Amino acid sequence: MSSRWKRIVVGTNADGLSAVLDTEQANIQSKEGFFWRATLWGTQETPADNTIEGDRSLDIKTREPFPNGMLCRALEIPPDPKDKVEHLRVFEELNAQIDQKIQATTEDSARHPTMHRTDTLDCITCVIGEIYLVTDVEEVLMRPGDTVVIRGTNHAWSNRSDAPCLLVGTMIDAVPKVARES
Repeated sequence: MSSRWKRIVVGTNADGLSAVLDTEQANIQSKEGFFWRATLWGTQETPADNTIEGDRSLDIKTREPFPNGMLCRALEIPPDPKDKVEHLRVFEELNAQIDQKIQATTEDSARHPTMHRTDTLDCITCVIGEIYLVTDVEEVLMRPGDTVVIRGTNHAWSNRSDAPCLLVGTMIDAVPKVARES
């Protein structure tokens, strides 16, 4: 999957006036047939400090934001792979690459290969396509305009359509609500 989504960063120019500073994607991670993800922006503090210069998305390689930070991401998910074993293998490989803090249990992964949990508050909107939000006990079909708020709980994304789905959202570092064995 190639980047066809534009990120526009607005800040102040040398004269102190609002201006477009950047229009390129900078931090893209992908695996053909499995996912495409761009970190659009991130912070290492809350509230965000807009006096810090430079592209704050570049150094983020993890799924979760820095402690007390925030991430804004675009995530394109193609239709679920037919081979669930390979789907799980690729997701476990990704989790190792990004130092996933909370590992899914065998039971979690049996529910869906991409089941995961983060210590974050996520607000995610379906922009293009459709996708099922999978929780421990149910599934909800999301279509363009639908937004989910995930409060540090298990979830997975299952694209059962024949076209990619684009999700855009923000993850904010959060105090864990529930301590679960992983």
